[in-house]
Amino acid sequence: MKLLLHTCCAPCSVYCIKALRKEGIEPTLFWYNPNIHPYSEYKARRDCLKEYAKQQEVELILEDAYGLDEFCKSVAGCLATRCEDYCYPLRFRKAFEYAKANGYDTITTTLLYSIYQKHDKIAEIMQKMAKEYGITFLYRDFREGWREGQDEARAAGLYMQKYCGCVFSEEESGLGREMAKQLKKKGISPTNANVRKIIEERKIDNLIYPDSLK
Repeated sequence: MKLLLHTCCAPCSVYCIKALRKEGIEPTLFWYNPNIHPYSEYKARRDCLKEYAKQQEVELILEDAYGLDEFCKSVAGCLATRCEDYCYPLRFRKAFEYAKANGYDTITTTLLYSIYQKHDKIAEIMQKMAKEYGITFLYRDFREGWREGQDEARAAGLYMQKYCGCVFSEEESGLGREMAKQLKKKGISPTNANVRKIIEERKIDNLIYPDSLK
């Protein structure tokens, strides 16, 4: 098996690399994430991954592209579905194109590790592209190692980002943290499920309700 692992960042790659190596699979990391903004964030994640790849002695392919203008123009009309309609397909297609052109027979992504991503949509899109390009999609539910990977990433001193990547997710993350603070003051546990339910029902007075978090 010659596996290309589309990689969003170093922390998310920790458990994925470890799990794949336990199966006897040596991945090649592939970086293509023009969704990450601003440039300071893009650079921090990219450079952290470069250093981590060296430490782990794993090959890393860099498709270096920072695309704020193009990304914002492309998702302006589909903010609610930007991930599955544009962001995932954009990044995965580049990975499939590279895999096809360079003799990789199998592909997967570290996005299957995150408990915050749209896991089923990611798997669906990857499977469709795998059929299109004639490449095997290696599905793994890396989420089972979420806590283990996060703990190892922190222990290794890796740069730990606070939002998915684009400017819109940064806004949502900031609003979510502010709302969590408000809920804690009211003695309410700010779990993801709680926050979503409260936003939908609008039952708490004097609380900021961020519509973009729906």
